[in-house]
Amino acid sequence: TILRDTNKDGKPDTKETFLTNGLNQPFGMLVIGKWFYVANTDALLRFPYEPGQMKITGKPEKIADLPAGKVNQHWTRNLIANADNSKIYVAVGCGTNIGEKGMEHEIMKASILEMNPDGSGIRIYASGLRNPVGMGWAPGTKTLWTAVNERDGLGDELVPDYLTSVKENGFYGWPYSYWGNHIDTRVKEMKPEMLDNVVVPDVDLGSHTASLGLAFYTGKAFPEKYRNGAFIAQHGSWNRKLLSGYKVVFVPFSNGKAAGPVEDFLTGFVEDPQKDEVYGRPTGIIMLPDGSLLLTDDKTNTIWRISASGA
Repeated sequence: TILRDTNKDGKPDTKETFLTNGLNQPFGMLVIGKWFYVANTDALLRFPYEPGQMKITGKPEKIADLPAGKVNQHWTRNLIANADNSKIYVAVGCGTNIGEKGMEHEIMKASILEMNPDGSGIRIYASGLRNPVGMGWAPGTKTLWTAVNERDGLGDELVPDYLTSVKENGFYGWPYSYWGNHIDTRVKEMKPEMLDNVVVPDVDLGSHTASLGLAFYTGKAFPEKYRNGAFIAQHGSWNRKLLSGYKVVFVPFSNGKAAGPVEDFLTGFVEDPQKDEVYGRPTGIIMLPDGSLLLTDDKTNTIWRISASGA
């Protein structure tokens, strides 16, 4: 679906079905030149596209297979391109919690993949990221960051989801360890040699918060403190005694690095943290050209616009 605000009042006044053909659990979207890319759970597609086009009717071109298979618990596949559009990056979550159904089902999963815009040259850019979803480039740098959902089953306070810079060829521990060299003794097929150079994540986002969407703020509508920082949409916990997440948080940045504690930015989605009663589940977040934010909520199927007071 495509929504357009033609009179610039902050509300969509046109709504059209944009694309229906060739889709299989689609998630990530990307425009490069005259191509519109869609990441299905099992393939990366692209369609011929002209700026301003309201509906795509052409046939998809499958440019790359993506790892899915029958064991595909974390099905989302997010997309981002680098600054000159010469590379595409695909976030691929693991198929299970800790590889318990066999690592043969996790080939090229729990990774961020890199490829050329035509789908060639596909490779693992970084691995051991249990379920990376949101991605963004820290403003003023060439460093990719991602929001990652960590593992379940170790109690209410473990393991923290995190925001981290993505190091080329870096290994972040999954499934063998978490947050550096904290070994997960439940993993049956342990490979100690994989932990020799494990990367420790940058920012703790709280356990079971299901941190999904990521947007760096380069606008001017919000106060100066938000400039170049990261907003993260937290979908919320499902397996914790007291609910966690269900909000948007902010991480300040300075010189391309996280530079302060995580702050609550938008709350109020939880009616009672001791009960399974919530008003919404933040999912994706992006910045608009006017400096406001759009936040998707997949519990109420709502898109919220967040603007500065008076805007």
